[in-house]
Amino acid sequence: MKRKNISAIFKNKLTLTFVILGVVILLFILVPLLTMVFSSHPGELFDLLLHDKVVINAIWLTIYTALISTAVGLILGVPLAYVLARYDFPGKKIIEAVVDLPIVVPHTGAGIALLFVFGKNFFGGKVFNSLGIGFVDAVPGIVIAMMFVSIPFLVNAAKDGFKRIDPRLEKVARTLGATPRQTFFNVTLPLAWRSILSGSLMMWARGVSEFGAVVIITYYPMIASTLVYQRFETQGLDAARNVAVLLILACLIIFVALRYISQRGEKA
Repeated sequence: MKRKNISAIFKNKLTLTFVILGVVILLFILVPLLTMVFSSHPGELFDLLLHDKVVINAIWLTIYTALISTAVGLILGVPLAYVLARYDFPGKKIIEAVVDLPIVVPHTGAGIALLFVFGKNFFGGKVFNSLGIGFVDAVPGIVIAMMFVSIPFLVNAAKDGFKRIDPRLEKVARTLGATPRQTFFNVTLPLAWRSILSGSLMMWARGVSEFGAVVIITYYPMIASTLVYQRFETQGLDAARNVAVLLILACLIIFVALRYISQRGEKA
């Protein structure tokens, strides 16, 4: 389909109206963020980077745990996405609704729900504690909280990617002697990787931004969002702003770099 050029936008009143409304929402997103970023003094930010180990540790822990939750989400979520994309079965719509459920559940409520499974006095918590893995006030607790609220982004993106693949390509591979496993890893997965990567980026980004579920399970050690809240409560707006700006800049650099890598892969 041929795309319309910019001059055509101004000739069409409806399109021009849509553009104006789009600009409004873009400004709604950008103005608060840019105002916060440019209100921070570079010297204060560098001072935090050089001398405040609590801030650096919190930002690193945030990025690190979000990566772990995304990795676990890939292992568990991609197979589910494939089944949902390729097969029809009784209860499929219910399963798809369950996948989307973390999006609508209040995240503090999600944290409480996770405690009823992984808390020290509950079955899941007791089982994992016997293996030396604790969730309350521990890094694994951050990981499961991030994964719970962000897994729908990965599963839905991967499912859409698998749906766009012509099933006949898989059938051809099977007729040529490939096993189901070989077909999936050599044909299906390479064709769906862009959608899976996009979903992974969104899952990681959503995990980085999580607060409500994490603060219920693991207040300490603090991730960046928890530290922003703690600094706001104890030291005021300016202290919280500087931590928030550092987190936004760090995540923006990583996010843009990963997007650039994925786009280079599409052109290759």
